[in-house]
Order: sequence, then structure tokens, then C-alpha cells
Amino acid sequence: MNQPETIEETVTGIPNGKLGMWVFLSSEVMLFGGFISSYVVLRTGSGFFPIPAKELLGIPLATLNTFVLITSSVTMVLALDAIQKANQKGLIRNLAITILLGFCFLAIKSYEYPHKWHEGITISSNLFGSFYFTLTGLHGLHVIGGIAFNIYILVNAIKGCYTQDHCERVEYAGLYWHFVDLVWVILFPIFYLL
Repeated sequence: MNQPETIEETVTGIPNGKLGMWVFLSSEVMLFGGFISSYVVLRTGSGFFPIPAKELLGIPLATLNTFVLITSSVTMVLALDAIQKANQKGLIRNLAITILLGFCFLAIKSYEYPHKWHEGITISSNLFGSFYFTLTGLHGLHVIGGIAFNIYILVNAIKGCYTQDHCERVEYAGLYWHFVDLVWVILFPIFYLL
């Protein structure tokens, strides 16, 4: 069993890992914020911004994907709660469910994309298609990154590397995963409902 690392704190009293994750997430907020605000400005300010018919957007699938990601956030919270209560099995179970739900989200998106192409919504068809595929594709890459991070945490949890007193990486993985979910909660209404 690996020995837990000592937690080094910054001058602010915040552990280095947590501060690093918050700085990273701040840069991600700027990345997504720039794209999303550009979309909103162009959509509301342009006299010609074609929006596909609601029937072509696949709202039921997108709603299911939203439910999948929100559920995965719940299981991520349960994973952190489990290790904070020294429940190793609960940590492993909830991390595995979170990862499975992440793959489920990607599977639904991979089913949805070809249907959009068939309906004529492509990255080069118009501004809506460009923004839709750029933002949902970028989000999908972040989901893949979150799955990889959670797999890393899961492998180490199986090895018994995390304890009640040393569960910081589980928390950092949770912060990232909740950010990814939050981005989808913003993308879902602006692309599918408005």
C-alpha cells in the first residue's frame, strides 16, 4: 500500500492541489465562457441566425444526457462522502458508477451526432452547427478527461491508497467532474431549449 502524501498548504491555507485545481478550473471557465458568450451575442444580435427546428435537435436524448450527468455528480459526491467515512467499498462502487455514467453520456452523444449530420446540422452548415459541434465536442473532450481522472482515482482506490484522512485527490476529481456537469447544464438549455 502506498503511503499517503503530506498535504502542503499555500500561504492562503489552501492545499496546493486544491488551489491548483481551482486555478485550472478558472481557466476552463474563461475558455467555455468565451465560446458561450460569443454564441449568445451572435444569436441575439444577428438578424440571421438559423436555428434548427426543435424536432431536429433531439431534445429527449439531450434531456436523458442531462439526467445522466446530474446523476453522475451525485455518485461523485457519494464517493467522496464514502471515503470521508472510511468506506472503501462505497468509494470504489460510486467511482465506478460515475465512470460508467460518463461513458453512457459519451455513448448517447455518439448516437446523437450522426443523426444531426443526417438532418443537415454540421459544423460547416451554419453558425448554429459550428457552435453546437465546437462546444459539445469540447465538452465531450472534458468528459473524457474526467473519466480518465476518475479511472486513475479508482485504480488507486482499489490499491487502498486513499484513507479517511487522505482523500484530497478524490475531492479534486470531484471538483473537476462537477465543473464538467455544470458546463453541460449551461449548454443544454442554450442549444436545445431556447
